[in-house]
Amino acid sequence: MLTPVTEPVVVADVVRSGFVEGHHRGSVVVTAPGGAVEWSLGIVDQPMFPRSSNKPMQAVGMLRNGLDLDGDLLALTGASHSGEDFHLAGVRRILAGAGLDESALQTPPDYPIDEAARDEWVRAGRAKASITMNCSGKHAAMLATCVAAGWPVESYRSPDHPVQQAIRTAIEDAAGEKVAAVAVDGCGAPLLAISLAGLARAFGLFAAAAPGTLEGRVADAFRAYPEYASGSRRDEAALMRAVPGLFCKAGAEGAYAVGLPDGRGVAVKIDDGTPRARAVVMAATLKRIGLAYDILDHQSEWPLLGGGQPVGSVRPSAALLP
Repeated sequence: MLTPVTEPVVVADVVRSGFVEGHHRGSVVVTAPGGAVEWSLGIVDQPMFPRSSNKPMQAVGMLRNGLDLDGDLLALTGASHSGEDFHLAGVRRILAGAGLDESALQTPPDYPIDEAARDEWVRAGRAKASITMNCSGKHAAMLATCVAAGWPVESYRSPDHPVQQAIRTAIEDAAGEKVAAVAVDGCGAPLLAISLAGLARAFGLFAAAAPGTLEGRVADAFRAYPEYASGSRRDEAALMRAVPGLFCKAGAEGAYAVGLPDGRGVAVKIDDGTPRARAVVMAATLKRIGLAYDILDHQSEWPLLGGGQPVGSVRPSAALLP
């Protein structure tokens, strides 16, 4: 049942040495296999930006229009990758398959987001690059789609470009609602707003999709290659490895969505955008709806350090407890 509130609620507490020093507010929704809202906190029926949680739906828009990828490279198409060597090699493979190289990418130059990969990159004397920006897999696939469809590549980021229009249609189809706003994402590509409930609905649809369908192909690629869909040391990859059939994707500003193989969807938005609370809130929500895996106990708290030692944690608020 939709909770009648007009603002996000406290979903996580910041507890240091037994003292509650702060809170994170946010919104959470669980959708049933048919897409109806089953349980919620905060604001779930108003437009929000899912940020990179939109990427699996974007991948379907590309597959509908000639993108010919599966497996690891399809997972990379929907990734916010860590910039590890295998990610960069995969991006180059996508581009090479379309007769392009990394000079065609219009992602803003950046360092890898994985700390070890970033340190190695800097030690080698390399500057920020477009290929190491975490969205370069998506952008390479957009370019490959343009080549396959005979569309211009130079303007592929424009909201009125055919590839972006195809992506918009795919997002609306999966969410079961119209895009409410268009902005520019951090990578420079269009960013499309839907509701948190629509995001959860889409992930439930993907996770339960039949093998061989476009949605099923994307979800299966994520589940088979979780390190390509995120990174070797990322919490999303750990969750997909540990929970059979689960499919997930996080985004900037505290967005996070999960699909379960029975068709249920879960979506989280942390109001202040902090990444440390999103995994905590998601793990607590999954436990609340009946999942029981060690990984959820591990991810239900984010450690806080004092003097280099754990002295507290970010933990779920009482509102999320069963």
